[in-house]
Amino acid sequence: MMTEKTTRVAILFGGRSAEHDVSRASAANIFRSLDASRYAITLIGITSDGRWVLADAANDGTATALTVPADGPQIVLLPAGQGRALVIGDGTAGTRDLVFDVVFPVLHGPNGEDGTVQGALELADVAYVGGRVLGSAAAMDKDVAKRLLRDAGLPIVPFVTMTEAAPVTYQDAVHAVGSSELFVKPANLGSSVGISKARNEAEFDAACRLALRFDRKILIERCITPVREIECAVLEHADGKVAASELGEIVPADSHGFYSYEAKYTDASGASLHVPAQLEPALSERIRKLATEVFGVLCCESLARVDFFVRGDEVYVNEVNTLPGFTNISMYPKMWEATGLPQPALMDRLIAHALARHARLRQLASQR
Repeated sequence: MMTEKTTRVAILFGGRSAEHDVSRASAANIFRSLDASRYAITLIGITSDGRWVLADAANDGTATALTVPADGPQIVLLPAGQGRALVIGDGTAGTRDLVFDVVFPVLHGPNGEDGTVQGALELADVAYVGGRVLGSAAAMDKDVAKRLLRDAGLPIVPFVTMTEAAPVTYQDAVHAVGSSELFVKPANLGSSVGISKARNEAEFDAACRLALRFDRKILIERCITPVREIECAVLEHADGKVAASELGEIVPADSHGFYSYEAKYTDASGASLHVPAQLEPALSERIRKLATEVFGVLCCESLARVDFFVRGDEVYVNEVNTLPGFTNISMYPKMWEATGLPQPALMDRLIAHALARHARLRQLASQR
């Protein structure tokens, strides 16, 4: 039953990127984690062709992934509507209204995590969870993110970028990054989609073709071995203070070689996850401090997962996810749970931050 204290939350999931299915799984866990006595929840799915559709009737919260109905009533979010949306095509005459206090965009990859949806939500004048336009866009583009981190003096893996219009040969890449063993990845994608390892010219050419299927710009990095993959969850509280979680470690199975999409989502034995990571206390604290520095340099807000490569005492920033996964195997909620913040309480913190930030921004706007 909805009361005057109930916060109206719209969960936005699905999307047009290659991470559509990961988003549906993340959204299912978030849906189950929200306290029904505190939140009135509306599910909005984004179809693979970009339509926003009402998804409440297609989901009861029991499945491992939420369903995006192909023929659901379409949602239109109104500019300057302060959370007001119209539902059209639901079989009734005309339209009907929905109003949200806050939107939780559970979207991964392009057209969701890259500032595009964040811009639409800014124009709608509605509170939303996650980074704003600049931080989302900067962190999503691995090339831009690495250049910003490098200019700030933070440690990154040597890299070079390439496009179809400005190709790079295998020998060019080897010379640029100082290694004959390379990783090739789309510049604007996550969940390890389109990533390959290349150790010769033939593998490099195949890796570039694959990565260019997903993005117009690709990143070519030095392969650091042996390496440990360490992650840290960063959370900004409603008062603006930033905290770093216990660290986690991902150990990919030898059969995969690295933490590929298959190792993450399709092979139950593709990787082992260790939370907290077993590191020397001084090294662990250095990584946690570095995670908050990365968060600030890239203008992140609300939440982010910062991924590192660690070799001995050497630490390299790998990448930053401003809308990290919330699936049942995802590290972001696991790391906060290990830090003493279970997922329902984490959801409360994220929503409280979104509402407080929106109130501050509206106050600033009123003084212009």
